[in-house]
Amino acid sequence: MSGCISNFGGTSPVELSKGLRQLKSEHPPLLAQLEGLFNLTSQIQENSNIENIFEELIIKVNEFKAALDPHSKREEGVLFPMMGVYIGTTSGPIAVMEYEHDQAKSKIHEFLEKADSSITEQEKKILSDLVKDAYFILTEHFAKEENVLFPMAERMLSDDEKEELYKRIQ
Repeated sequence: MSGCISNFGGTSPVELSKGLRQLKSEHPPLLAQLEGLFNLTSQIQENSNIENIFEELIIKVNEFKAALDPHSKREEGVLFPMMGVYIGTTSGPIAVMEYEHDQAKSKIHEFLEKADSSITEQEKKILSDLVKDAYFILTEHFAKEENVLFPMAERMLSDDEKEELYKRIQ
């Protein structure tokens, strides 16, 4: 059935239009930053003298947030509403994607809000777990977007909508 939502996902590989390619191309640098954050959180968990590592984590989380925010805005402000016309936004894939954005951003925000040099070493280790949680959420989230959501959007959106998407995310 060509109009079924299940056909929008599909299983065959699909070549992404330039707007979706751009969104996908933003993932590798974000994932590289996430790997760096994960490595720092692991060092914090394994070491006893963590002051310098924790300070570096704060800096790197701020840098990551600065890179993640515009990417999220392009998805939440442009792609998700465009897809929502076809599949809705209150449940299903778009709702899940927005929920995962919110969860990851919330953990990052809580970390940055509470992280400072006056907290104890144990509190720093607990706070670093928030960053680790965001890492797990976002690495899985990016995989879902690349393997499910972006191909679904490619099949779902008209050529004009794909062009509009590209223009609006610039």
